[in-house]
Amino acid sequence: MKILICISNVPDTTTKIRFTTDNTAFDTAGIQWIINPWDELALTRALELKETTGGTIEKITVVAVGLKDAEPTLRKALAIGADDAVRIDAEPKDAFFVAEQLAQIAKDYDVILCGIEASDYNGSAVGGMLSEFLNIPSVSSVSKLNIENGDVKVNREIDGGSETLSTEVPFVAIVQKGIALEPRIPSMRGIMMARKKPLNVLPAVETEALTEFVSYELPPAKAACKIVDSENVKELIDLLHNEAKVI
Repeated sequence: MKILICISNVPDTTTKIRFTTDNTAFDTAGIQWIINPWDELALTRALELKETTGGTIEKITVVAVGLKDAEPTLRKALAIGADDAVRIDAEPKDAFFVAEQLAQIAKDYDVILCGIEASDYNGSAVGGMLSEFLNIPSVSSVSKLNIENGDVKVNREIDGGSETLSTEVPFVAIVQKGIALEPRIPSMRGIMMARKKPLNVLPAVETEALTEFVSYELPPAKAACKIVDSENVKELIDLLHNEAKVI
């Protein structure tokens, strides 16, 4: 059984966002890039399965759609424990474009794992689109994934509880928090081994992006905090009623 982890190259979550070219482009200067957190948890779970299923998992591959600056992120995934990596040489324009690029190699895998969303644009669309391109089942909101004797069982969150499903392969699992406790930290040995692991670069297939980012803007700055004396209830009520307009 072969597992494919679809990863996004995203800015560190502590990054201060800036825009350039009259607010029409994201300013990448000085950005620290990381593996999308949900994708990193998916990779961790795949490695756990490989270690505990007695040879059921033949190979774990990570794939990203991106330009050359995405390669350090892929190398980190290799250092964590992935067997090989693939970079599809294209700028990730939108979810439709990315899903179609991923589909060209995902067809060769049994279990395809996607994070429920990317921490930059929060689109939550690639996993579902990918399963449609491949014409295979997908399960969303997966918080647990187990493989026993070749049988795949997943738990997914639903309103008021959770449900357990069994599915045949190939399928796409769209994973969320809970799929693994915490991401793994690359060891020095893993970092050294990652240098020798294959990182293949494939050309993009011709695909027309369906959306275009016209401009960006930052959210409005928060208003200054007002301190009201605890004894002055009348002033507090007046501010809540006339200024905050919440009562």
